[in-house]
This record gives sequence, C-alpha cells and structure tokens, in this order.
Amino acid sequence: MYGAGQTLTRREWVQATFAPVAAMWALAQARAQQQQQPPAELEPLNRFPRMVHEYYLRRIRELEQKRLERFARIRTRADAEAYVREVREKIRLCFGPLPERTPLNPRITGTVERDAYRIEKVIFESRPGFLVTANLYIPKGRQFPLPGVVASCGHSDNGKAYEAYQAFSQGLARMGYVVLIFDPIGQGERLQYLDEQLKPRLRPGTREHLHAGNQQFLVGEFFGTWRAWDGIRALDYLLTRKEVDPERVGVAGNSGGGTMTTWLVGLDQRWAMAAPSCFVTMFRRNFENELPADTEQCPPRALALGLEHEDFLAALAPKPIIILAKEGDYFDVRGSEEAYERLRHLYRLLGAEDNIALFVGPGGHGITKESREALYRWFNRATGVSDLREEPPLQIEKDETLWCTPQGQVARLGSRTVFSFTRDKSQQLARRRVGLEGAALRKQVIELLRLPARKFPPPFRILRPLPARGYPLPNAVTYLVETEPGITIAVYRLSKQRVLSRPPQGEASAILYVSHRSADRELREEPLLRELIAREPDAILYACDVRGVGESQPDTCDWRSFDNPYGNDYFYAIHGLMLDYPYVGQKTHDVLVVLDWLSSCGYRQIHLVARGRGAIPAAFAALISPYVSKVTLKNALRSFSEVAESEMYSWPLSCFVPNVLAHFDLPDVYRELQAKGLELLDPWGANPEGM
Repeated sequence: MYGAGQTLTRREWVQATFAPVAAMWALAQARAQQQQQPPAELEPLNRFPRMVHEYYLRRIRELEQKRLERFARIRTRADAEAYVREVREKIRLCFGPLPERTPLNPRITGTVERDAYRIEKVIFESRPGFLVTANLYIPKGRQFPLPGVVASCGHSDNGKAYEAYQAFSQGLARMGYVVLIFDPIGQGERLQYLDEQLKPRLRPGTREHLHAGNQQFLVGEFFGTWRAWDGIRALDYLLTRKEVDPERVGVAGNSGGGTMTTWLVGLDQRWAMAAPSCFVTMFRRNFENELPADTEQCPPRALALGLEHEDFLAALAPKPIIILAKEGDYFDVRGSEEAYERLRHLYRLLGAEDNIALFVGPGGHGITKESREALYRWFNRATGVSDLREEPPLQIEKDETLWCTPQGQVARLGSRTVFSFTRDKSQQLARRRVGLEGAALRKQVIELLRLPARKFPPPFRILRPLPARGYPLPNAVTYLVETEPGITIAVYRLSKQRVLSRPPQGEASAILYVSHRSADRELREEPLLRELIAREPDAILYACDVRGVGESQPDTCDWRSFDNPYGNDYFYAIHGLMLDYPYVGQKTHDVLVVLDWLSSCGYRQIHLVARGRGAIPAAFAALISPYVSKVTLKNALRSFSEVAESEMYSWPLSCFVPNVLAHFDLPDVYRELQAKGLELLDPWGANPEGM
C-alpha cells in the first residue's frame, strides 16, 4: 500500500496490479507440467477391489434364496424322503461317476501291541498302484464282531500320527470300536511331491492338495472325488475284517477330515452313523467371511445345483449324525446352527428327530477332548457298545511307531502319484479327441465356458481423464463398460487429442489390449504396445483389464494374497466352478462385451492384442467375436495339455477350463485363429517366469 500523495509510474502500477495473477498463472503452469511427468513409481490402478466379491456374493445369495424356498416346501414325510433322494442325485452330479472297484491288495506290514488294543499297519490300493497307508486299531478282550469306524484325518503334515487323530482313534478303540484311520493324499506317508531324499517339494496338506487338484480339473477330475474314494475303499477294507459288524460302521473326522466325513456321508449309504467335526457350516458363510478352502472342499457345480453342507448329511437321513462345532472356529458356528435346525426339521418329518444333534464346544478349531467325548457319547448311544462318557487315559505314539512303510513314504514302495494319473489321462484324451474346427469348436468353447447372452449395445459410463501416468500417448480417458449386472470393466482410450466424451465417431480401426495383470502398468512397461502404435498409427489404442485383475484385483481374503496359492485369485476361481461359471469364462465374456462395445462405437477393424493370463480369454473371444479382424498374443499358454502333463506348473486355476482336454486344446483355437492373422509371440509353457 502506498501513502497518500504517492505517485506510481505506469511500470510500477502494472507490476502491482498483475503480479498476483502472474503468480497464479505460473503455479497453474507448473502444476500442469507436473501432471505431464508421472511419479517415478506408480501403484497400478485398482479402483474396484471389492467388485468381484460383491458380484459373487449376490449370485450366491440368490441361489441360497431359491434353495430355502425349495426347503420350505418340505412339509410331509413323503416330501422329506423325496428331498433325500434329490440331494443324493445332485451329489453324484458334483462328484461325477465313481471309479471302478479294483482289488484292494491289502497287506499288513507290522503290529503294535498295547494294553487294551493292538494296531495293525495296513497298506491297500484304492486304485491300481495307488497305495493308502492306514492304522487299524483292534480292541483286546472283546467279543467280536464290534462296531467299526473309519477315521478321516484333517490337515496335519503327519496324517494319522497327529496327536488329536491318534487320540480319538485310540479313545474309540478303548471303548470297543475297531477303528481304521488312513493317511490322506499329500499327508503322512502319502506325500506326492518328493525329491530323491524324500524331502517335500511342496508343503504337505493344503499346498499339495491345491497343486494336484487344480491341475485335475483340466482332465475332468475332482480332487474331492479322489479323496472320498480313498474313504470308500477304506470302508470296503474295514468290512472285510471279521472283527467288524457290517451293520454298525460309522465315519468321523475333523477339519479336512470333517470335510471328508461330510462328503462320504453323502456318497455312500452304508454308514450307520457319522460325526463330522469343525467343518459343517454353510458355503455362503465361508464366502461372506472370505475363507478360502481346499480344492476338495469345493465340489464343482455345488452352488449352482443348490447344495449346502447339510445336504450331504441329509443324504444319510434318518441315521444318527452329530455335528461337532467350535465356538471360536473359523468355520462359522452360525452356519452350523442353521444347518442343524434345517436338518432337525427334516429328521422330525422322518420320525427320527433324536437322530440329529449339534455339539458346540469351547475354544478354536480342532477336535479337542470336549469334542471327542461328545463323539464317544453319540456313537455309544447309537451302538450300545460302551457306557463310558469320558475319555480314558491315552498313550500317544511317535510317528515312526505308526509307519506302515520302512522309510515313512509310499514313494519308496513305488506307489503311483496323483500327477501320474492326471498325465496319463491327458495323453489318453489327446488320442481320443477329434479335432474340432469352425462352428463346432466355437459351440464347444461357448458350452464349456458357460458363456451367457450379451446385451447390445453394452451400457457404459465415462470417467474424468486420467492424470499423466507415463503412457505411450499423452491423453487417456476411462470408460466403464458394464458386462454383467455388478461387473464394470475399465477400458482406457489413449490418443494424442484430449477426449472428454464418448469415443469420437468416424474412427474405423482400433487396437484392444487385454492385460496380463494390469493394463495401467503394462501401458507404461510393455514394449509391444509402443511397437503397435508405431506400426498402426491410424488405429486408436484401447486397453482393459478383465475382472479380477488390475482395476478390480481383489483385496479380499488375506492382505495382498492374490499370488498366494490359497489367495483371492484362487478363491474366486474355485467358487466360479461351484457356480458352474468358470472364472476364465467370466473373463472371456468381459472381452466379448468390450468388443461389442467397440463395434457399437463404430469400429469395423479391431486388432485384439493380449498378453499372458489375458491371452487365454482373448483367444476364446477372438474365436467367437465377428468384430476381431486380427489377433496378436504374447506369452500365451502353449497348451492346457502341457500343464496337465507337467508335474510342476505355475499357471493359476483362474486360467483353467474344466474338462477342456476331453474336447479340445488351445492349439485347436490357435489354428482356427490363423484365419484372423494370428501372431503368437514368445508363447509360455507350463512353468514360465513372470507368471
């Protein structure tokens, strides 16, 4: 401010008047320049991390509502009997035809003598050359035949030798039961992935189950059927023993063994009683709680068929069943209570309400003494073999004492592995396949992927332009294309000119890039895209992530679990199979709808480009869509059969098509795409780096 009477020159007046404006203009220019220079390290865009989860949850709740409406119509004994028959048939559809019964070829490799029982070390073959190790607990000083129990282990590295599983097997034996407890595949003496020194190449239990089970889907197998078949053959063996009363044989197990108990009850009606522990809840509860489960715990099509955990138990109604649960278990006890109430209604109509029970013990996951004693009381009530209500004193053995094999692994006895069966079946299917082409191939792809009808033109939204992120072209706008209710796919449009509206009309050709993991990151880092821009300067570049990666990579389950074998990518892939809508089919649908959208925007020539994981849905979409004129796939999987026939592989379940190798393989698709100028760049095998 100037004092009174002070005179300003014109130069001073201009500076005083416009200096603030100039400063603001300089600041705006600096900010604009800063926006054009992206930070050195950018986190990939991930604006919709809950989208896939909420989409699945809506579908699961809709199916559950239909199931509850069906259950509400069970009002008479005849209704209940019809429901039992219905769920038995649905269970068979999930688990597929069971294999042929082949000779068990049992042998006893040793015995352990104890005060009230002896333990026989048994090896039998559930399939030809596929060895099962088991301990048979036989009470002493009893009059035979006695009730029998098949005991199913949970996820313990040492299988049948795990202390809690020894405990309930021994406790039952001391009360007068003949108990056969066997090692699950991938646990105890049955590890499937060993080096020459018998050291595990993969973690026993869940990791082995996922690795063997995911691969099996390609050849139309379900790991749960393999696990359950071991239990059925264990029952077959137990029934050959003169010490066992065939009319009083039960099944019990905890955790993963609770899973197998539940499945076995649904698959075989020879059981006289059952006690699944720490498993029975609801599929919906597990999903809501973001709780991943092993491959064998997720039966294909189960959700689509309207099955719940309790339905597997209903298949044995009205025989005695107790659900053992824990208040602090991660298997939600609320689901256990809901399952029990519905089963009680069913049993009441069948005139046997007292044959269904629920025990909720204190503490967390596990078959602790309280649960074991509830199991003893329930089986004693059903058989009358003992009036003991408390667990007798136990003697826990060392692992080596219970080994059935000299070195603690069936591998040393030449047992076949699950992988060897998968490899052989893949090769058999290849010999049988008739090379599909043209319309027949497209029809089969649509069927296996369960592709739904598409709405044309697809609805879409326009987001504000992205700030500078180091893309090969300066201006990027994001369109959200709705591919299904609840699913919107972020599609980036890159150009030299700034666009705030729908894609400008009159543009004839486009490149659509489908990312491997993140379109945002790959637009900065993938050299192929800059090459394509230089090679096709008149084409407008679009890039997208299909659901479940990039912009919608989930943040569910465990923190940053996407790449974990037990993480959220697997979580949605396995639930996709339970919904009878494979994840790769969902992703293919996304690409098809984006292609439809580009066509509706006026593009007549679309070059579809994809990399890595994105190359699989892109290849299927290119086969089906009439709008694709050219195809370039970088790091595409060479063939599904290569994965099925490789003991070690790194491709995730989210890329697999169930039972695909019974019908076609990726090379069939690639041959068909030659008509669209397919270019395959650096294809990947079963175990590539950078997956």
